[in-house]
Amino acid sequence: MELKTDMDGMARMAKRTKMAPETIKALRSKARLLEPLVRIGKNGLTESAVLQVRKLLVKRNLVKVKFLRAFVDTNDRKEAARDLAEMTRSELVDQVGFVAVLYKR
Repeated sequence: MELKTDMDGMARMAKRTKMAPETIKALRSKARLLEPLVRIGKNGLTESAVLQVRKLLVKRNLVKVKFLRAFVDTNDRKEAARDLAEMTRSELVDQVGFVAVLYKR
């Protein structure tokens, strides 16, 4: 039954990202091994944070971003993850809790 829930989540993500569910599944499994490279804190989605994510996407293709509690207390983390994906011209592959995974388009 848990597998069905996971597949439903991938199907919803595929509709938003225009990526095949198999691709999303592969990227999510790769992302599990990654550590968050960027942390977004109380200053929010600053120009320097967005620039850092862009540079990392060019270098690595797949980047894990963590939203710290100071940021989440005053902002919506799901909306912030979507905004960050839009600002960095990337795809939001996964978002669980305070962590978002972005993939270079």
